[in-house]
Amino acid sequence: MRVKMILPALTEATSPLFRPIKYSLFPPLGLATLAGYLGPDDEVSITDEHVDKVDTADEPDLVVIQVYITSARRAYELADLYRARGAYVCLGGLHVTSLPDEAAQHADSIFCGPGEDIWPAFLADFRAGQPAPRYTSKTRTLVDLPPIRRDLIKRHLYLVPNSIVVSRGCPHVCDFCYKEAFFEGGKSFYTQSVDAALAEIDRLPGRHLYFLDDHLFGNARFAKALFEGMRGMGRLWQAAGTVKAVLQPGLLEQAVAAGLRSLFVGFETVNAANLTEQRKWQNIDRDYGAVVRRLRDHGVMINGSFVFGMDSDDASVFDRTVEWAVRQGIETATFHILTPYPGTRLYQRMAAAKRLLHSDWDLYDTRHVVFEPAGMSARELETGYWNAYRDFYRWGSILRGAKTKPTSRGKLRHAAYAAGWKKFEPLWDLVIRAKRAGQALPLLETVLSWPGADRLPVAGRDGLRRGAGPVAPAGRPHARV
Repeated sequence: MRVKMILPALTEATSPLFRPIKYSLFPPLGLATLAGYLGPDDEVSITDEHVDKVDTADEPDLVVIQVYITSARRAYELADLYRARGAYVCLGGLHVTSLPDEAAQHADSIFCGPGEDIWPAFLADFRAGQPAPRYTSKTRTLVDLPPIRRDLIKRHLYLVPNSIVVSRGCPHVCDFCYKEAFFEGGKSFYTQSVDAALAEIDRLPGRHLYFLDDHLFGNARFAKALFEGMRGMGRLWQAAGTVKAVLQPGLLEQAVAAGLRSLFVGFETVNAANLTEQRKWQNIDRDYGAVVRRLRDHGVMINGSFVFGMDSDDASVFDRTVEWAVRQGIETATFHILTPYPGTRLYQRMAAAKRLLHSDWDLYDTRHVVFEPAGMSARELETGYWNAYRDFYRWGSILRGAKTKPTSRGKLRHAAYAAGWKKFEPLWDLVIRAKRAGQALPLLETVLSWPGADRLPVAGRDGLRRGAGPVAPAGRPHARV
């Protein structure tokens, strides 16, 4: 059987206005995982349209397309093309699960939810000549997961080829997140066995890893056992976690001992009222300043995530957020415009209040305003978002952030990481067009490997104190950040 798997390019990734390096980071691990269920006699290929062109001159028997909201238009275009040629087309992913009836118009079979139970069931039905039009996941387990087909991944095309996922979902229930819709009907957070996760890590060459788990620290017992097993491997790794996990005694220390060097942290907002509105319970009454201090003291760089446009935000939120992040010495920041994805509680609330502006999925990219904001105009929100990126990544802001580090090496690492990520767009573009993104990995490893434990004396921590972060101890909005 000839099987073609495709990850269509996100709409924003095809625009000359957006950053090519962001879309050349990670290979399509989900498709490579599904490929592991195919037989030895099956001919299978994976095409990631972010880094390679889709060859539509071939004649596969089965086409499998993973669909995100801003790749839906392109995914349907490819699906329609291959169906017209007689191929059997399957669609799955976040957008398909959220809007199955829409997706079903462009597919022979659709998959709703995670694929570990429904993909093998489909393959059995397909080989028997009796595939169903829809498969919905109910059984949630990563037991006996076959080895990921990493041989199908073109490693040289990615800056971070060693991506890995050892869990599914997240234990939290934020209103703006797809998770609840995607995992509806079964467990919404579960992990591999520690032994299986360690075995997968052992398969990966080199030193660097990037855990793409929504929340690697979500099961503390699993995380501690994983980190203990990773000690001595000599790995350098990055991951995502919550402010609550960072503050948990002992957990961060074990992660650092196992090689953690950079963490994506969902701060999300400097306005405490927004946290309750969006059911971001894990952030309420947490001292953001203490989170930054703990990570800095352990040499862990921070990629802070912030969302603009929640109902308690006004036009001052952009400057206040940027100023707080720069003053805290956060190395990199990722900003988003609040986006009500179909299937989320946020979308339901916005639809019920008639605040949605349209259903052009190409614009549901966290860069465009697709709803009526409460505290500012749509134009103010979109302009403020772009200005936040401009202001945070000014050379002056990068150098101010670097100065918060007490050692020369810490200052240099901050400046190198922040500037390398955002200030050398033409160079990254040349590297990616030459299909040599993987050759930049040693540079990333070098920066991550610099000793960066910037321990500060208690009295000299940049004027920070417990409760001085964006959320005060009583959970009230901080006056001005």
